[in-house]
Amino acid sequence: MTVNAKPSASAGNTWRDLPAAQQPEYPDAEALRDVIADLESYPPLVFAGECDQLRARMASVAKGEAFLLQGGDCAEAFDAVSADHIRNKLKTLLQMGAVLTYAASVPVVKVGRIAGQYSKPRSKGTETRDGVTLPTYRGDSVNGFDFDEKARIPDPERLKRMYNASASTI
Repeated sequence: MTVNAKPSASAGNTWRDLPAAQQPEYPDAEALRDVIADLESYPPLVFAGECDQLRARMASVAKGEAFLLQGGDCAEAFDAVSADHIRNKLKTLLQMGAVLTYAASVPVVKVGRIAGQYSKPRSKGTETRDGVTLPTYRGDSVNGFDFDEKARIPDPERLKRMYNASASTI
């Protein structure tokens, strides 16, 4: 179930006030706060005008005046951020969009799942292999994939790396 934040000026509610299930447990809360403070000083990756434009295009999709094509990886990895990977994803999305535009005779709104799929929700906080229990891999922005204690510790510095990977991709 999706919960949409509806801020109320009088109540001061924001998306931060919503319950957040499936959050990683960072062992150093101060380091996490420092990283978040740094990230809040970075320029936005997406600007309000771009969001407004997408909202208008999605309204056309909802009215049946356009077709939505969404494509990309379910989970991205930092080591896949390269010109070749990005170009191939975009080329595929654009080619599919051209085919759909011709076939459907309506505009195609192309949305890429790219430049930000570095975190994944997990139903359990830990996983066990051969009697060893470690934190679950939650994506490159949180911890490492390798099944060892050091790699699986959530590291807030990875959030900065995620920002940089996303900025490079965009």
